[in-house]
Amino acid sequence: MYTKQDLIQCLKDMGLKRTDAIMVHSSMKAIGEVEGGADTVVDAFMEYFEEGLFMTPTHTWAQMGKSCDTFNPMTEPACVGIIPNIFRQRDGVVRSLHPTHSIAAYGPEAVKYIKGEENATSPCPPGGCWDRLKDIGAKILLLGVTHAKNTYIHSVDEVMSIPDRLTDESTLMYIVMPDGSRKEVRMYRHFNRATGTGSFSGNFDKLKQAFYDLGAAKPVKFGDADCILCDAKKVYDVCVKLLSIEENCVIEREVIPEEWWRC
Repeated sequence: MYTKQDLIQCLKDMGLKRTDAIMVHSSMKAIGEVEGGADTVVDAFMEYFEEGLFMTPTHTWAQMGKSCDTFNPMTEPACVGIIPNIFRQRDGVVRSLHPTHSIAAYGPEAVKYIKGEENATSPCPPGGCWDRLKDIGAKILLLGVTHAKNTYIHSVDEVMSIPDRLTDESTLMYIVMPDGSRKEVRMYRHFNRATGTGSFSGNFDKLKQAFYDLGAAKPVKFGDADCILCDAKKVYDVCVKLLSIEENCVIEREVIPEEWWRC
């Protein structure tokens, strides 16, 4: 059974610094038995990155839509697991006001980092919280999950204006603001026009080897979990390199040609 100190040692073994900015996508089940459960996992991250910036997604895309059109950041549960749902309710943690792709953040720069997300009209817009991970030198830890859960790659699509990734029409939603008022927003959703479905992130795993070979990611461990530690800026550079060759390669090709990133 893992203790909080065991988990903190895992973070040190990854080469992470206490002052780092890090976004964590997580599977609690993958970690194994932890003394104190998911609360201890959250404790370990918050203690270790107290001087940095610790973030998790607190997405609500699964429930937000025409039948559930009001996002209240204080009460709306995240659809991405137990760790984000515990973390978002902790003292000192702030949550961005994006109605479908919010994040929770903790650290000296947390409040500043999440500002402005209530003005977003797409899941991961240029200049938003997801895009700016590269600008602050952030790491992305895929804890027991794969790139299929790596929301950051969606932001690269949006920065590059890759076509056919969003719905043609927006959905009306409302955000409960800190003063209790409701802000109206029109939100475009993820959509894969080639398949007619809203999800295409499962294809992101095709980029795994390119990320490893070009030093954008490395395998690490956290408890029992097999993890991938990514450098946001390097992941961005690899995606731009490959998508500039063929913008739909991740969706349309079974395998991305190795010579594309070795040239």
